[in-house]
Amino acid sequence: MTSKTLAGLTAAALLLSGCANMDDTQRRTATGAGIGALAGAVLSSATGGRAGTGAVVGAGVGALGTYIWSQNMERQKREMEQATQGTGVAVSQTADNQLKLDIPSDISFAVGRSDIQPNFTRVLDRFAEGLRNNQNTDVRIVGHTDSTGSEAINNPLSFERASSARNYLTARGVDGRRITVDGLGERQPIASNDTAEGRARNRRVEIFVGERPRAY
Repeated sequence: MTSKTLAGLTAAALLLSGCANMDDTQRRTATGAGIGALAGAVLSSATGGRAGTGAVVGAGVGALGTYIWSQNMERQKREMEQATQGTGVAVSQTADNQLKLDIPSDISFAVGRSDIQPNFTRVLDRFAEGLRNNQNTDVRIVGHTDSTGSEAINNPLSFERASSARNYLTARGVDGRRITVDGLGERQPIASNDTAEGRARNRRVEIFVGERPRAY
């Protein structure tokens, strides 16, 4: 092992060993930084470069390559769980630290329509409040349909539903530049389209929120 590689491995070890005294949010970011530092050191050594520099670059990539789960995100998750209680909306934290709302068709949109139903507005009102309180987040809204009808109908309908949700949020003070939308039609079912119950589950909107690590 060269002295340059050893320097890179030492940098990674220092980043990872510091996790013991960190909270969960800091630990996730530091772990990503440590893994990135290790990868950077190995890459730099293998290519004949400077291991120390590679470790620093790798640490930056590791820390910035994922979303973080901060106190703000945890608070918004709890608020949305309260706001959606009894509605059928599923609120969860994804593996990559995004807040996910899985919104079924029975409260979001009528069959074949993209205008928002009254029960959905109450959820979006609370959601918009959380987004205004945490500006350092990205939002992605994805619309889905069942397999009833043709792709020529389902694809634009799913996109229009996602767009309606975005427009509602922007009308309540959320910066539209933070929000991306997509419509996947019938391409990502979560249940069988052979039953009415399954088709109802597939007609849904998913909203994802991810908080970016802050640059220091």
